[in-house]
Amino acid sequence: MTADAGTRWLLAIAATCVAALGVALVAQHGYDMRPCPWCILQRLIYVAIALACGVAAFVARPARLALTATALVLAGLGVVAAVYQHQVAAQQFSCGLTLADRIITALGIETLAPALFGVTASCADAAVSMLGVPFEYWSLALYALLAAALAWVLRHGTRSRDTLVR
Repeated sequence: MTADAGTRWLLAIAATCVAALGVALVAQHGYDMRPCPWCILQRLIYVAIALACGVAAFVARPARLALTATALVLAGLGVVAAVYQHQVAAQQFSCGLTLADRIITALGIETLAPALFGVTASCADAAVSMLGVPFEYWSLALYALLAAALAWVLRHGTRSRDTLVR
């Protein structure tokens, strides 16, 4: 494998995360699928993975390894958030003051970019399906695929341009 393959994979993962955000925004603004705090937390995780992978694609091996590993951990947290949203939060009328709500509030992202990170629904109201599958399970599936791709990059594609890793 060439160093370029790892870079391409990292950029593809970043682009996939941006595409996931695009789908979420189309669902929200085009189909009135209003997001709850757990939805917004998952969006934030997609942004963080995209940033980590985008930067990792252009840095030397030690930083590439650290950023790719960070993105892998974030993908795992995305899986946990999606499962929690479906199993717990969607069953609750209010998800205010949950961990997701506290993170969003502490970061101030709701006021920074309200069109992307604005909470506009309770967890019970945000429990919707697409093609018969809960929306958060689509997100869970994508996080699992991202985690698999990131694990592959860590194993095979973390070479810098001047270093061969096996």
